Amino acid sequence: MRALAIPVLSVLVAGVGAVRMPHRSAAASYGSASRTSEASSSPPALGHPSSLLLNDESATFTSGNFPGHAVRIRKNTGWCDPDVKSWTGYIDINEGTKHLFFYFFESRRSPSCDPLLMWVDGGPGCSGALGLFMELGPCGVDEHGTGTLPRKDSWNEQANVIFLDQPVGAGYSYAEGGEGVDTTEEAARDVAAFVGMFMETFEEYSGREFHMAGKSYAGRYLPVFASEIVDQNKRAAAKGRQEINLKSIMIGNGITDFFAMLPSRYDIPCTGASVPPILDISQCVRMKEALPRCVQMTKASCVDVFNELGCKAAKLFCDSELEAPLVASGRNIYDISKECEGTRELLGADGKVKDFELCSNHVWKGFNRQMDVYAPGPYYVAGLLERGVSVLNYAGTYDWTCNWIGNMQWVETLDWYGKEAYNSQTPRQWLVDGERAGITKSWKGLTYATLEGAGHLAPHDKPVQALAMVNRWLEQRAL
Repeated sequence: MRALAIPVLSVLVAGVGAVRMPHRSAAASYGSASRTSEASSSPPALGHPSSLLLNDESATFTSGNFPGHAVRIRKNTGWCDPDVKSWTGYIDINEGTKHLFFYFFESRRSPSCDPLLMWVDGGPGCSGALGLFMELGPCGVDEHGTGTLPRKDSWNEQANVIFLDQPVGAGYSYAEGGEGVDTTEEAARDVAAFVGMFMETFEEYSGREFHMAGKSYAGRYLPVFASEIVDQNKRAAAKGRQEINLKSIMIGNGITDFFAMLPSRYDIPCTGASVPPILDISQCVRMKEALPRCVQMTKASCVDVFNELGCKAAKLFCDSELEAPLVASGRNIYDISKECEGTRELLGADGKVKDFELCSNHVWKGFNRQMDVYAPGPYYVAGLLERGVSVLNYAGTYDWTCNWIGNMQWVETLDWYGKEAYNSQTPRQWLVDGERAGITKSWKGLTYATLEGAGHLAPHDKPVQALAMVNRWLEQRAL
């Protein structure tokens, strides 16, 4: 499964490079208790980087709590959202062999009080820049594709937001000496290290309510990433370190349970579940006939017992019978992004990343070889709910690949302490400005919702409704 792309993405990175700022000559260097710079050689008290860096200045931080890790950040306030402070940079982990790139924007409302939210994109292998510029970030690409414009309905209206390029190999993130990641469980260890180092560096966010969000393959990522943080919190507490105050995960049009998604790949194009049927009757008949075999093969070789050869055979059969007809209809569009002069300098991206890719084929192929998508994602979700981490699972009704029916079904079959109570609830409509935005169902920490009329990139298609949903969720209000 690949994340969907649309033609305007070809100018996405170009829009970043169009906003230029003065360049300071040398990056300052920071240790755990010292700083040197052009302006002063006196070591200031450590604190939030906003108190240490001037605009367009870079620095490196290290921490005794995370040996072998470092943080390289660049303060570049104003390039995307002129009204908030922002940073870009790397967190170097695993003895400096892996380097995760991030964008960070403070909240427009109250940076000192609002929660912290981290966004990851899917793929696997897509840059967080996709969500930043196309869906929910503080700015989008202008109509000419040569600059950026502030986005009114950005998710940093009431939250401090990180956009992360992960795993290594995605976006501006990279690895040394052949290091790589090809399973979600491996990526989770890197992301947990990233979050810990981020909290050390931007220390005013340490202990703040923390939420993790993403779309598409993030339905596989987020439950595992959050579980790794929950487990690492135990070790942090034992060592006297601040625990990460993880409150929730928010999965948008996710692929949390691939097996549950299979039958709905017939429902979306062949019934009136979202829109009038879009495939010919003969095509739908063939899909319907193939569906039981697809389900049986997948269950036998990918779910009940993992058999690599059998699982690959099941995937090939299911793709050819359930996916190929819709792809052939021209409904899915792919495109290639390009880079503009000045982007790296502005963001402080490392020159070791030779060619920026919005979605990395190399990363995707690695995860695909490992059959990572078939891992039991719902088990992690249940574990999070049992430990008090809330879960929002939402889906645009016009998406096919990670559609609302499949997402509704895996939530209803999820084995957790609230299963019976959740399924006894009656779905209801939820409103934004008095108008229907979708349907929702909730009990305790688990909420399911649809965004009617939205596709795979739901915040792009329905920005007002998506922001209302997120703000209510962050404030722990019912949708």
